Amino acid sequence: MKLQFKVQQYQTDAVDAVVEAFAGQPKHDGISYRIDPGKVRPATAPALFETEERPDAGLRNAEIALSGARLLENVHAVQRSRNLPLSTKLIDSKAAPGAPNLDVEMETGTGKTYVYIKTIMELHKRYGWSKYIIVVPSVAIREGVKKSFDVTAEHFQQLYGTKPRSFIYNSSQLHELERFSSDAGVQVMIINIQAFNATGKDNRRIYDELDDFQSRRPIDVISANRPIVIIDEPQKIGAPKSLEALSRFNALMLLRYSATHKVDHTKVHRLDALDAYNQKLVKKIAVRGITVKGLAGSAAYLYLDAIEIAKGAKPRARVELEVQTASGIKRQVKRLDMGANLHDVSNGIEAYKGLFITEVDANRDVIELSNGDVVVAGQLADRDVTEETKRRIQIREVVRAHLDKERELFSQGVKVLSLFFIDEVAKYRDYNREDTLGDYARIFEEEYAAIRDEVLGELAIDAATEEYQAYLRRDDVRRVHEGYFSIDKKTKHQIDGKVSGRGDDKGQSTDTDAYDLILKDKERLLSFTEPVRFIFSHSALREGWDNPNVFVMGMLKKSDNTVSRRQEIGRGLRLAVDQHGERMDNHVTVHDINELTVVTDESYTDFVTGLQREISESLAARPRKASVKFFVGKTIHTLSGESVIEEAVAQALYKYLVKNDYVNDDDTISDAYKQAKEDGTLAAPTSDALKPVIDFVWPLIDVLYLDLPVPTDDRKPKKIPLNEANFARKEFQALWGRINHRAVYQVEFDSGELIRKATEHLDKHLNVAALQYVVQAGQQREQLEADDLTGGSGFAVQTTQTHTETVSAGSQVKYDLLGEITEKTQLTRRTVAAILRGVTPGTFAKFRLNPEQFITEAARLINEQKATVIVEHLAYDALEDRFDSAIFTENQTAQDFSKAGSKLKKHVYDYVVTDSKIEREFVTELDTSNEVAVYAKLPRGFFIPTPVGDYNPDWAIAFTEGSVKHVYFVAETKGSLSTLQLKGVEDAKIECARKFFASLSEKNGQDVTYDVVTDYTELMQLVTA
Repeated sequence: MKLQFKVQQYQTDAVDAVVEAFAGQPKHDGISYRIDPGKVRPATAPALFETEERPDAGLRNAEIALSGARLLENVHAVQRSRNLPLSTKLIDSKAAPGAPNLDVEMETGTGKTYVYIKTIMELHKRYGWSKYIIVVPSVAIREGVKKSFDVTAEHFQQLYGTKPRSFIYNSSQLHELERFSSDAGVQVMIINIQAFNATGKDNRRIYDELDDFQSRRPIDVISANRPIVIIDEPQKIGAPKSLEALSRFNALMLLRYSATHKVDHTKVHRLDALDAYNQKLVKKIAVRGITVKGLAGSAAYLYLDAIEIAKGAKPRARVELEVQTASGIKRQVKRLDMGANLHDVSNGIEAYKGLFITEVDANRDVIELSNGDVVVAGQLADRDVTEETKRRIQIREVVRAHLDKERELFSQGVKVLSLFFIDEVAKYRDYNREDTLGDYARIFEEEYAAIRDEVLGELAIDAATEEYQAYLRRDDVRRVHEGYFSIDKKTKHQIDGKVSGRGDDKGQSTDTDAYDLILKDKERLLSFTEPVRFIFSHSALREGWDNPNVFVMGMLKKSDNTVSRRQEIGRGLRLAVDQHGERMDNHVTVHDINELTVVTDESYTDFVTGLQREISESLAARPRKASVKFFVGKTIHTLSGESVIEEAVAQALYKYLVKNDYVNDDDTISDAYKQAKEDGTLAAPTSDALKPVIDFVWPLIDVLYLDLPVPTDDRKPKKIPLNEANFARKEFQALWGRINHRAVYQVEFDSGELIRKATEHLDKHLNVAALQYVVQAGQQREQLEADDLTGGSGFAVQTTQTHTETVSAGSQVKYDLLGEITEKTQLTRRTVAAILRGVTPGTFAKFRLNPEQFITEAARLINEQKATVIVEHLAYDALEDRFDSAIFTENQTAQDFSKAGSKLKKHVYDYVVTDSKIEREFVTELDTSNEVAVYAKLPRGFFIPTPVGDYNPDWAIAFTEGSVKHVYFVAETKGSLSTLQLKGVEDAKIECARKFFASLSEKNGQDVTYDVVTDYTELMQLVTA
């Protein structure tokens, strides 16, 4: 399998943050210099003809030509566009004295390595810089970075017409440094911090004059290139010794990439844990915890595995308890109904005497016992819990979670992997036993075999599940699991391996071979042809695991306070890929598919509380309080382009928040704001200053509200049974037959129309701010104290003057105006040229004020018009191919049953999970309406393709014949949307849906009505009109 890569806007934004900080830098394709040839040179005969190419000619990075003031202004422009606090100055660092130090914050799993590789390529394309060093904190990350360069090489070759040459620094292969210095093109050296800050003999070679390197010091050859240094995970490379070692690289600039920066420098981009989750760039998290309690007045053993709901039956409890058998007492899992006598079920074990199940509650996920005890799913009742008992339950829960996910995703071509982290190899591989299985491997095989047989027994024998059943049966239990550990070179046995005991990489394995094995098998493990689905690995190797298809993680190890919960789950946050290597990132279904289940030996509440505390601490730099000062100067995106909030608007906005109780007493955003936003009931502003911009300021308020994602309790989601009687009703089948066509759309329009509209749009809305820089003049104070010098106040500013800069015809900086806009709009150069020729001279003159902003804003405005024209001229063609009814059953995802409400009478499922108050009220009205015959909340598998992304309508409703004018109706329930940007996308999808359903009605001559409604009353007005 080959992983596929595509350009994604959120990653491009992170790249642009760095690249745009150097806007105005002239492009130089390297500065020639003479590489130090060393003292020992082999004798060679003189050449017959002299040439200009010398073997010791090198190419180094050109110096930064921008003044400090211009660079800071560029940084401010980047920070304003991302609503980051403005830096008062460019922060220096001991790691690169006098050089720019830029921080990029990116959440784990969002493609940080991809971003800095693309940044390298873009810096080379724009400014010619070609020499880079990537510094990493550990062997694991080093090997992973090199793998990333290898697998993305073809992708970047297609994007840039060239690819970076990367190599890992090795003190015994110093010829690579010669190529690094002399070769043209992008050169990247990857080095782990231990290779140049440790005291070992091999590690010191970088600073030694070496006979095998012509008596040169490697560090001198490297530093002569003025490399751009990129630090991956800088929070792990913060020791003074490390910073001093970094300074010897003589870096042109230092770029730091991390999810958790410990020391802030000049931050130019932020994509934190909250942003990543809200933008659906990482998996959401579910937790299966285990809680231990004792039953009142009893020493009985009991474990509530889950509450199950089945078609046409009352909820049942899946309970493990002890049972007296002919061969002694054994623990068995039983499915029990309300009223079950546990003494009878156990075949007379005394500890269960008098214990009955008095209640089975699927909404609360609990059972109640006759002694008054309430047992929650995942709770273990045992007076004397052993380590083996808890680990067995964890392993069982991993297997159950895996098979639930596997059954759901198999038909979508996604291979599900589960990962166990353990703290000693002997628990998995015991070479003193004949079968070499350790305790955990033995327990796994017992539990997997039992649960697999149980699942096979539950699957219906039909075409929809035939392939999955064959997949489950194909592989023997011994083949579905494998261990990834260090290997002893003599015995070839798996061993715990070498683990660093100190420094920034404490607790991590230093075994390169183990990481090589993990990385080598990364793509192979994603294929269905590979039988391994369950992986056991040492916790010290955790940094090496970032396989995107890890859906379940089991922590079979003692708690370690040095490793946070956030670090533990970070390995499983990447979005999954299918059998073609395509990322499963469709915005409609991304979080239905991508959910990481963590099986832990602590309670759900304890794990979630701890995880949220860690996430909250990582968001410390995020502003949290509303104030006039916070809003002033912030950039918002309006229909006319970028706009800066002025004092009057900021005051009006703050008063609006206070008046409507959208802020608490401490100025943090209140839950009332969140609820009003979810319900679509945000108050209308009364201030004339605020009214024109209210639709554009919500993102600023959202930034302040720390709505931390709450991991799902993985036992609560359940697959809701289909109500086959309602599904089979002739009214629903008639409706489903009308709407279940797959379709394609085509767009035919005259490019002249686009050129005319885009030209008018640019003339009306293109705003570009002139580049400015500030010159401050001052002199040294007449009397100085020591504190003035140490505090940096020895000089007093006397005058300040702001200058405006324009681009002259003779500027060294060349801009490919047509090429840049063509790339950003995906139009032809001819069309872009026609648009630019059509604008007024005044509009085109704005290019000289700020070329970068002109290109960005012009491309955005052209794209707006392109989208409008496409939707206007879009036409659907319904295909004979139809959506299968199986999307209501086999492709259904488990849902949080605590949001399901009561059992329904007219829905095609027994229950429906709703996301808002509007939806819950809508369901209640539909289910009790005499006019409604049957209805369905349409599954995610049903969608309409549109130019702005797939669209999944909310409801399909069939009314009773004769009760209304429009019997078959598809409805979208919406409150007011939080931002105009989102509203624009949603409006485009809704307009496309109108055309889709209109085309179906026209083609088939069968009436299906589609519209947007806010409640049942509005629905009835539409169907009776």
